[in-house]
Amino acid sequence: MIKKLSEIKSGKSATIRSFENDELFIKLMEMGCLPGEKITVEQIAPLKDPISVSVAGYILSLRLEEAENIVVEEII
Repeated sequence: MIKKLSEIKSGKSATIRSFENDELFIKLMEMGCLPGEKITVEQIAPLKDPISVSVAGYILSLRLEEAENIVVEEII
């Protein structure tokens, strides 16, 4: 099921499909986040911003605004 990363619940994994923002794509690409890469939502802050994700062997903290621009396919 195609969703935005911001819609994925804590503990769930997804595969990165695309980015809706080219500027964000470049930033995340430099950190190893590429389409096809598995991403797991580790934690969500109490006010839902930021979220902590595991990708390419490390943990990243993303703002909710950034997560809304990442299109993923949830792994069920």
